[in-house]
Amino acid sequence: MKPEISIVKLGGTAIDNKEALDNFLCAFAAIPGYKILVHGGGKIASNIGTRLGVEARYVNGRRITDASTLVLVTMVYAGLLNKSIVAHLQKARCNAIGLSGADGNSIQTSKRESAETDFGFVGDMKAGSVNVNLIQSLLSAGLTPVFNAITHDGSGQLLNTNADTIAAALAKSLSELFSVKLIYAFDQPGVMTNLEDPSSLIHTLNEKTFLQLKSENTIHSGMLPKLESCFDSLKNGVDQIVLCHTSAIESINSSASQHTTIILN
Repeated sequence: MKPEISIVKLGGTAIDNKEALDNFLCAFAAIPGYKILVHGGGKIASNIGTRLGVEARYVNGRRITDASTLVLVTMVYAGLLNKSIVAHLQKARCNAIGLSGADGNSIQTSKRESAETDFGFVGDMKAGSVNVNLIQSLLSAGLTPVFNAITHDGSGQLLNTNADTIAAALAKSLSELFSVKLIYAFDQPGVMTNLEDPSSLIHTLNEKTFLQLKSENTIHSGMLPKLESCFDSLKNGVDQIVLCHTSAIESINSSASQHTTIILN
């Protein structure tokens, strides 16, 4: 029987709010067994960038990472934010280790090629991107990896990579060794048919229903790639996927169906 592991992607405004982040990290530290945390941090990077004269540019919701932006997000994601999170987890008695994809060659990506848009120094996952042996060694040593969104190409170039994509890649790659629960914690309680109506939360969502809601444009925009990645993960070895509000992370094992969306095959 495989050991269990929880892979949690932290997103949303909790990253920007000290109290909310502290509460989330305390709850994450209390998750039993093996666990991994993945985080982004776009708003912090954008705010600091504005002060430094590095303006954020987006195409269809995706950040353009030119040379100046890469310097900025590396400093914020892999430096300030990652180490602050690790320090708070140590305070919560969780022996965390902060990692970019370059550390230990843990996650290697390739620079995105697009005929329509030059996204700059953006990394996309490829076959064998995740160094499973290294991550297993860290977990076996009692460490909790905390990954930020910076990866590398193996040739000395750092790349900015979507944190949701990193979490899904970790989950799929580790599914050969672990029974994987993948958790996306963000600003919503899960998948909702009406963002203004809390009672519209979908407690369980299968692919057939998702495709119907997608065709009706009930589910759209940024939720689409997240959910498409969820169903791909389920087809590639991940055992369970949960979408929840960051404040619900502490109840994820006891009452997930009441406060979150569980993704089903």
